Amino acid sequence: MEEVMDFLICLLSLAFLMFVAYRGFSVILFAPIAAIGAVMLTDPGNILPVYSGLFMSKMVTFIENYFPLFLLGALFGKLIEMSGFAQSIVTTVLRMIGRNQTLLAICIVSAVLTYGGVSLFVVAFAVYPFAAEMCRSTDVPKNLIPATIIFGGATFTMDCLPGTPAIVNIIPTSFFHTSIYAAPVLGMIGATLIFCSGYAYLEWSRRRMMAKGGGYAATCELRSEPEILADASLPNPWVAISPLVMVGVLNLFFTKMLPVWYPAKIVVEMNAITKPITVNLPALQGIWAVEISLAIACLFVVCTSFKTLKAKFAGASQTAVGGAMLATMNTATEYGYGSVIAALPGFLVIRDALTSIPNPLLNEAITINALAGIVGSASGGMSIALAAMADSFVASANAAGIPLEVLHRVAAMASGGMDSLPHNGAVITIMAVCGLNHREAYPYIFGIVICKTFAAFAVIGIYYLTGWV
Repeated sequence: MEEVMDFLICLLSLAFLMFVAYRGFSVILFAPIAAIGAVMLTDPGNILPVYSGLFMSKMVTFIENYFPLFLLGALFGKLIEMSGFAQSIVTTVLRMIGRNQTLLAICIVSAVLTYGGVSLFVVAFAVYPFAAEMCRSTDVPKNLIPATIIFGGATFTMDCLPGTPAIVNIIPTSFFHTSIYAAPVLGMIGATLIFCSGYAYLEWSRRRMMAKGGGYAATCELRSEPEILADASLPNPWVAISPLVMVGVLNLFFTKMLPVWYPAKIVVEMNAITKPITVNLPALQGIWAVEISLAIACLFVVCTSFKTLKAKFAGASQTAVGGAMLATMNTATEYGYGSVIAALPGFLVIRDALTSIPNPLLNEAITINALAGIVGSASGGMSIALAAMADSFVASANAAGIPLEVLHRVAAMASGGMDSLPHNGAVITIMAVCGLNHREAYPYIFGIVICKTFAAFAVIGIYYLTGWV
């Protein structure tokens, strides 16, 4: 009976947080309330220690690691908008591919950036001005922008395509002793399934909304709108696209070169009074690479558009800082909430119940999907599942003759399914960047979630039918 109550407390807390998020309330306020409520129902005497020692500790750790990334990403996106680069790219793309391929263009730009190693959070800031201007130019409903960015940046490029540098494709390598190129055939098949089903769903949603008279501004309130420049003042499209390309190329360059320039453990002694600064490069290498790349790209935009930006930079930078702080706090509170839920007894009940599924691939897919959904994080759910059950997965796979590469690919794809429920930090951040709320944008995001979740299980079926790896 006690285990059942522990289980229900976890579900009640999760349902409460998803409800308030969908209703438009701030998760910065309600994520700690949901976490404290779950602790109060489980062990009231430990509310304050858990709040300070776990929730706040994890939240602050997230801010410490990622706020500079969010800040530079927000500034980069604002500069792309204010300089006219976004509008120039849109004008050129529409001329090249036609006005009926708006969603495809947004998807491709998001996919190229994330496959190049750029964080989804940065992609949201960078792509939104481009996406908003494109949708406004073609009168495509603004509600679809968050779903399209997530479709391009957090589905097939995140965990299917061989070699993707996303964290969910890297985590399994340490548990299964595989590489990021594991199961390339299954990965390509999964990417194709997701792309075809997801794009068909987005186009169906667009046609359905347009048939009901829904244009860019017809079904949502316009907020965080990019500034429109006169066509005559737009920069050259090759110059406009170069900062986006620069971020991807420089990110790859610095990712490769930082281990050459620095040892794995960096110790810096500033003076005889302060303690030495110790930094582990592997933990920060990816973050540093993106931050340096964004900083250089921001400088490039400022240098090439100084006349356009000089009168507006003060206000634009303040807007970027405000957006970065909101996005960081939204995601950080979700990170703290997920850490508290993962520490509750009810979470162990859920984890242990999932181990009873006999088929190793289905067991892995369902377990990771469920845990990622509960904690609202693909990497978080995968890390928890593999830390607790990787040995069991490997033993079952070896007994069934299943290559560990298949375990790797299924784990990566499953992590990016139900993780994107309404309380997911990336979902909340992207909608905030786009100036939309859950009512306006989340139904279309959930459609992409369904397509993505289905693909993970379809790949399992294809493996058993063909034996392809």
